[in-house]
Amino acid sequence: MNLRRLGRYGSHRRAMLGNLAASLFVEGSIVTTVTRAKELRRVAERLITKAKSGTLSDRRLVIARMPHKAAVTSLFNDIAPRYSERSGGYTRIVKIGNRVGDASPMAVIQLVE
Repeated sequence: MNLRRLGRYGSHRRAMLGNLAASLFVEGSIVTTVTRAKELRRVAERLITKAKSGTLSDRRLVIARMPHKAAVTSLFNDIAPRYSERSGGYTRIVKIGNRVGDASPMAVIQLVE
């Protein structure tokens, strides 16, 4: 399994991706770098798939990965039922050009309708 390190050690990387996923589920779309968006897609799609079953065990697994109460509630009550008939491909990444300060390629990652 190829893993992007994102310049962080393991626990920091997992925390950052959990926070990005929480922001994505609360806001619906976020602006970040292309590399982070691609890694976030892997995390977010797996969390949505877990939430679709809705069992207590899956809820606990999602909370362990993303300890943000409002995001977990939104994921299980709003987002997962919306994708009940869909078998993957819950997110979209749109490249929006380079960041002014350091010319990093930027993207918008959003939940598809």
